[in-house]
Amino acid sequence: MAQSQPPVSSLGTEGGQPNASGTGSANGVQQSDQPSPGDITGTVLDQTGAVVAGAHVTLVIDGQSPDREVLSGSDGQFSFANVSPGTFQLSVSLTGFATKKFSGTLTPGNYFFVPPIALSVATEVTEVRVGLPTVELAEVQIKDQEKQRVLGIVPNFYVSYVPHAAPLTPKQKFELAWKTTIDPVTFVIIGGTAGIQQAENTFSGYGQGAQGYGKRYGANFADNITGTFLGDALLPSLFKQDPRYFYKGTGTVRSRILYAISMSIICKGDNGHWQLYYSGIMGGLASGGISNLYYPPKDRGAGLVFENEIFGIGGSAAANLIQEFLVPKLTPNLPKNRGSKP
Repeated sequence: MAQSQPPVSSLGTEGGQPNASGTGSANGVQQSDQPSPGDITGTVLDQTGAVVAGAHVTLVIDGQSPDREVLSGSDGQFSFANVSPGTFQLSVSLTGFATKKFSGTLTPGNYFFVPPIALSVATEVTEVRVGLPTVELAEVQIKDQEKQRVLGIVPNFYVSYVPHAAPLTPKQKFELAWKTTIDPVTFVIIGGTAGIQQAENTFSGYGQGAQGYGKRYGANFADNITGTFLGDALLPSLFKQDPRYFYKGTGTVRSRILYAISMSIICKGDNGHWQLYYSGIMGGLASGGISNLYYPPKDRGAGLVFENEIFGIGGSAAANLIQEFLVPKLTPNLPKNRGSKP
């Protein structure tokens, strides 16, 4: 941001030369040093004291323009460098929270440490910010999710530890599904599942030996692709639903257990409202129907599809319980702004 020029002081001159009282330029004027810029830094928290990532922090200096804006990092911190001295105003906003403002005065060449700015949940959302800022925020949060690996190995991309995470665009939902599908660990897990099925002679119509293992591997890989892309990308995009599990982390053990179980059939819509997870349920049924194309003939049929769907919902409930109580303890690089430590 441009800085105003400081006043100049006149020196006594004669004939364009400085007098004995000082030195100066040819025009007899000496210009004082410009005030040194400083830095402003601070941290954004929520009402529980947890740090908040992705908050929009806008800096205005004495009504000058253009305004400067940054997003708070994964540690909740924000910083503005090379700020002109003077009075400034900060405005901190995030979807789902009430906007918070702060004013202060920066002295030349100094650091100004803003007291922690605590956001409170908005009691009534009168405006929803859409467009590029929200898309960018969702992208930042997805990058954090892609660092989530149980024991540092197993991908756990479909869990959000940010309570009010930005909704995903259809493109982002498909990208997340693709990255999950092609992750090397996914291929290893599918191979292990096929090996267990072969050892137990599950789907005996596939036979044994390398050929039988290859068919089981292919069937499991196809199940994974159809289940992920239909239930976590295509249908959630059409019905505007979020396929992620939103970690609760607060409340009584009983409330967290009920929450985890309910999330097998309930999801958050892109509008932020909780609703029946019909995109996931329909995706499971559609994936089961497609599997009839490659399962052994004796294992096909509508009954098996609905039976697998019921077991799938039960398995999702069990997986959610593990996500709520165990997985965070085994996963490094989690965002620091989750509700509470498990």
